[in-house]
Amino acid sequence: MALSSLSLGNALLLPFAVVFIYATSYAFYNLFLHPLRRYPGPLLMRATRMGYHWRAMRGTLPFDMLPLHKRYGPVVRIAPGELAFADPAAWKDIMGHRAGGLEMEKSLQFYRPLADMPADIVSAPREEHGLLRRTMAHGFSDRSMREQQPIIRQYIDLFLKRLRERSDGGKKAVDIGKWYNFTTFDVIGDLAFGESFGCLDTSDYHPWVKSIFQVARAGTIFQMAAHYPLLMKLLLALIPKRLMKEREHHESLVRAKLQKRMDIKGGRPDLIEGLLIKADEWGLTLDKLQANSALLIIGGSETTATLLAGVTFLLLRNPTALKRLTEEVRSSFKSEDEIDFASVSALPYLLACLDEGLRMYPPVPTGLPRVVPKGGANICGNYIAEGNIVAIHQWAMYHNDNNFKDPFAFHPERWLGDPAFARDRKDAFQPFHLGARNCLGRNLAYIEMRLILARTLWNFDMRIAEDSFDWMSKQRIFNMWEKGPLDVYLTPVR
Repeated sequence: MALSSLSLGNALLLPFAVVFIYATSYAFYNLFLHPLRRYPGPLLMRATRMGYHWRAMRGTLPFDMLPLHKRYGPVVRIAPGELAFADPAAWKDIMGHRAGGLEMEKSLQFYRPLADMPADIVSAPREEHGLLRRTMAHGFSDRSMREQQPIIRQYIDLFLKRLRERSDGGKKAVDIGKWYNFTTFDVIGDLAFGESFGCLDTSDYHPWVKSIFQVARAGTIFQMAAHYPLLMKLLLALIPKRLMKEREHHESLVRAKLQKRMDIKGGRPDLIEGLLIKADEWGLTLDKLQANSALLIIGGSETTATLLAGVTFLLLRNPTALKRLTEEVRSSFKSEDEIDFASVSALPYLLACLDEGLRMYPPVPTGLPRVVPKGGANICGNYIAEGNIVAIHQWAMYHNDNNFKDPFAFHPERWLGDPAFARDRKDAFQPFHLGARNCLGRNLAYIEMRLILARTLWNFDMRIAEDSFDWMSKQRIFNMWEKGPLDVYLTPVR
């Protein structure tokens, strides 16, 4: 009887013993035998990925990178097989062109955590990315943007009209961040699909747009689970049917928009025309066209609206800068009709404010991981073995006082040659990244940001509402900023 009880007890303990031995061996290897063992970092993050994922799930990972760099230096081991860099030279070493044509590919566990996700221009392998980029580049060129100017202006006109209606002469606070989103989503909807999402018309988010925000945090969960195959299987099995239906609904909305655009006879000079022309020749399936279209919507709208909200908040909390920018805008034009693509490009303080906003409140604040190619690579003088992951976390890079003087203060003059900031590492500032995979939508982003902010300042005096004084400090990050209302009083200027 005692022997059988002992055997039963041993049988029950066996799985726990196996798990313990595996976990101990795994941690021992990572700490003492792994190719990255010599790089410093917190013990839990070096031994297991759980430390990294805990911070990501809490929405604090980009913020946590700064004290880690301050404690451990410009290269920190933030997971067993992942390094974070704070040296500006890392931008070129990680994302620049490399000898032999090898590039550091995107980490698919981050970009495509679900096996059934089709490749898009961001996550596609090198050759496919090159084809997609060459095809889509024309739609984002200076010439194409000038041709699209009437479309963009009509939505900005409607945006300003809605602000006048909602502000009640400056008596009512308006969530201007939401209206920035409405505007940029409507613009990109028209530029990509030939029709807006109707956000400005209805004063509400389109169901597709709303679903983008709803799945942002879920994306963080799947990115974590992608490192643990068994956990991913369990997660997929336990996902509520409601969430799966929401995903299917989201995909159906994208497909319907895309199909409607494909049915336009004779085409139109927009952002996806090149893809549609080459679809048959390159074997671009409907799924791939859909994936690239969905990416255009997010990349061409949410990031721009985020920066506009961030720079508006920073200006409102820095009255001297707001006054100087307002004076620059209102003294540079005789009428609002003069504010166009070309004229706003000649406002130096406007650009400086936008760049300082991008530094303090980057729309992509976290690291975008790359995989070290075969044969390994040297990054900032450090040899990194192949297969490991490397990344630069923008928020931490831009708030590091080794790179920028007084990094937590809003100083647009640092971009205008002020000698007080002569030692700033301007090469650390790469909000649109660099290399062969830098952001294709940079022209569109700067055009929209300049036009929308300039015309808003031309039309309104702005004052922040008390409930939004700490708007930025309350936010967390789940790939995107989790923003609350940015309430502002807008008094029309006669």
